[in-house]
Amino acid sequence: MNISRLIESGFRRFIPSPFTLAVLLTLFTMALAFLFTGNSGFSGAVNILDYWQTGMWDSGLLVFAVQMMLILVLGHILVLSRPVAKLTSRLTSIVKGNTSAVLIVSISTMMVAFFNWGLGLIFGAIMARKVAEAARERDFEINYPLIGAAGYSGLMVWHGGISGSASLKAAEKGHLQSLFPGAGNADIAARLPEYISTETTIFSSWNLLIFAILLLVIPVILYVISKVTKTEKVDLPKEKDIKDSKIISGAEKLDHSPLLKTIFGLLLIAAFFASYYGNLSEGNLTPNMLNFLMLGLCILTHRSFVSFVNALDEAILGAGAILIQFPLYFGVMGIMRETGMVNEIALFFVGIASEVSLPVFTFFSAGLVNIFVPSGGGQWAVQGPVVIESALQLGVPLNKAIMAFAYGDQLTNMLQPFWALPLLAITRLKAREILPYTLLMMLGGLVIFVTALFLI
Repeated sequence: MNISRLIESGFRRFIPSPFTLAVLLTLFTMALAFLFTGNSGFSGAVNILDYWQTGMWDSGLLVFAVQMMLILVLGHILVLSRPVAKLTSRLTSIVKGNTSAVLIVSISTMMVAFFNWGLGLIFGAIMARKVAEAARERDFEINYPLIGAAGYSGLMVWHGGISGSASLKAAEKGHLQSLFPGAGNADIAARLPEYISTETTIFSSWNLLIFAILLLVIPVILYVISKVTKTEKVDLPKEKDIKDSKIISGAEKLDHSPLLKTIFGLLLIAAFFASYYGNLSEGNLTPNMLNFLMLGLCILTHRSFVSFVNALDEAILGAGAILIQFPLYFGVMGIMRETGMVNEIALFFVGIASEVSLPVFTFFSAGLVNIFVPSGGGQWAVQGPVVIESALQLGVPLNKAIMAFAYGDQLTNMLQPFWALPLLAITRLKAREILPYTLLMMLGGLVIFVTALFLI
């Protein structure tokens, strides 16, 4: 496939590591702010630097970072549990070659990511890794970067799923009004509902249909690519399983006690339903609810507290590179917010939009901003007010506007390697190796999302 080879060659030559890319995006954003937002000269440069460092340590965004890191880490811990390990092993056992590998990895990854993006990201990474190990053990050839891209496909459906940041935040009572503080925004705040139920966003019939179409089309795209790209043998050793210590004594028995961990896990699940029964009955989920549930499931599915903590240690290692990049992207977000760059991007699309086309323009603007701010919830905090206000002005249903934002945000994850860092650490692949294939997936998703937004 000449086009895939051309794209792959370009990415290998010009794309640096994700951390370097974050630094370059920071410098590029500073330059844009200096040249085009009226922040020129020495005083303007000082202002930009102040916006940058203020954004890096914004307390609300740091809370969001902790929520997102917990979703990622708890998802990783759950993947390392015995039940999920058995599932990945069973799925891997039916892989016979490159083509079956991309189908099994992509379909299973997207289904898991629809439930939880952190779980889906790590699940996909481990599936890709296990396929490579199986290829080595059973002596068949694969296109490992393509398998890695299939393992990353969940990040193209996550924001339309159960852990989607914008939909979950909009379901929190009072959140929409909090986007418009101050007396000057009182009229807008008064026109907003107290919350938007996830029944009208995540669990709407049209969103579930879009997910079903993606679940069919993306594996087909990968299937076609697998037929025309080169395969080779992978020399990748099998990782050691996490095991409890064999010698235990005294109080260490509590660390290894299946009974104690089961009691505590059930207590967490009971507290979850006791605290959030009202939210669940209304069809609402929030990041804190999701993390609470995930913590209970992690405790229950691991053999003991020792197994849980060992998995936690490994999960933290995989999330470390993302953690240190959060402040960098929050700094970019601070510059874009305080200089009005986000508003300019969004208002440009709003200015040329109608009631019919606004969701599509929201989709494109969200995709563009996501390249600079690859954090769905963080991006929503900045761009959300523009999305909501423009939808009110043009009479677009708020749930549709929110999902248009979510689709745009998730699509360009296929270009932005920020969230691929855990996958790259687990698979030992490089970002420039998987990006040529994720780009082709992105083009397929682009057609689906734009068509859907015009039709729904």
